[in-house]
Amino acid sequence: MRYELVIFDNDGVLVDSEPLSNSILAGYLTELGHPTSYEDSLRDYMGAAVHRVHDLVLERTGRRLPEHFDDEFHARVFAAFARELEVVPGVPEMLGKLVAEGVPYCVASSGSHERIRVGHRKTGLDRWFPEGKVFSAQDVGRGKPAPDLFLYAAERMGVAPGRCVVVEDSPLGVRAARAAGMDVYGFTAMTPAARLGAVNGCFDDMGRLLGLLA
Repeated sequence: MRYELVIFDNDGVLVDSEPLSNSILAGYLTELGHPTSYEDSLRDYMGAAVHRVHDLVLERTGRRLPEHFDDEFHARVFAAFARELEVVPGVPEMLGKLVAEGVPYCVASSGSHERIRVGHRKTGLDRWFPEGKVFSAQDVGRGKPAPDLFLYAAERMGVAPGRCVVVEDSPLGVRAARAAGMDVYGFTAMTPAARLGAVNGCFDDMGRLLGLLA
């Protein structure tokens, strides 16, 4: 392994949450008078912190979302997670190999700490990600595509940015990793490689990841 730290995005990389959360977001925005398709949601919000939803709606319509928007959106998402959320195939086996090889890793997600924990408890990933390995955009104030979250995770894990590699599935996340001075590999289970941007490589099967990073 030529890297000293592997930083994983969460939604879509570790847990298969993007279809659920983007379907819910599109439906809720449409209910509120901001017609949004599932495809619109993926294009505009996949990989982003929830403040981006507020910012884009205000920019496009001049109207603010209701004060209770975040609470209601998260309540709907967490209810769907409890019913349907699954781990991305191959992730537990891949994490087990990282542990066996002594390679440090962590998660750095645009989602809130609560969202990360709810998903990890449902899928059993909480055993792989104790408190010191979980970082959220909440910790830094600015989500992706700003590099702040990845830089913060590297600092807390004690690794220089140039010795880190990021695993991402969204264009916003790839831009953030590049801005942080980190290599980045794109997981293409949902996002075509051509949309991701300047990645070091792409893969669509978690079983291939460690071979790419070796």
